[in-house]
Amino acid sequence: MNLNGSIGLFQYWNRLRDGRPAPRRTEVEPADIKTLLADTFILEKDTRGEAVFRLAGTRLCATYGRELKGFSFPSLWRSKDQRIVSRLIDGVFEKRSVVLITYAGTSRNKRSVELELLALPLDGGAENLRCLGVVSPAEKPFWLGADPIIDAYIDSVRIIDPDKEHVFLGNRPAISVPELAPTELDSTETLAGYGRARRIRHLVVLDGGREE
Repeated sequence: MNLNGSIGLFQYWNRLRDGRPAPRRTEVEPADIKTLLADTFILEKDTRGEAVFRLAGTRLCATYGRELKGFSFPSLWRSKDQRIVSRLIDGVFEKRSVVLITYAGTSRNKRSVELELLALPLDGGAENLRCLGVVSPAEKPFWLGADPIIDAYIDSVRIIDPDKEHVFLGNRPAISVPELAPTELDSTETLAGYGRARRIRHLVVLDGGREE
């Protein structure tokens, strides 16, 4: 977590939760984070179970050249990364994960900018799953907000343990994301020659052991 927007929102969220897995959504006061509001967002799940924007700050909307309310969150990324983003945000909703994504955005005129996204869980009850987040550019080129971002790909992701790691986040390496998520692999082709394989959740188990 390297950028001021991410650090500031994380510290605020961490104070609010006060040792709980997540603060209640009613505890978030916009006035307390007024310097971050233009870059923040709140996500919810729609009737299909997809993460969509419930609210989005003015500068964030300008970055993408559209009003983001009601817009699909994963669709901000290119198709090969959308499944990864969906699973990460499901973890924020369902498991109260804290997720940090660094990614490269490409504008309509083929300009590029590095961005950092922090997603934090909010406790809204089982029927009102919410996620609070912020998007921060690594630098602010003159064109950002006028030349909209239309494509993005993930550079790295980090799942954060807020009880253990927040003091050291700035010094910890991120995890590079492979081109395809592990669940995309075809075990019959990738594991040819290794024997029978079975998939258990995200793991591939090879049958083996001592032969009698």
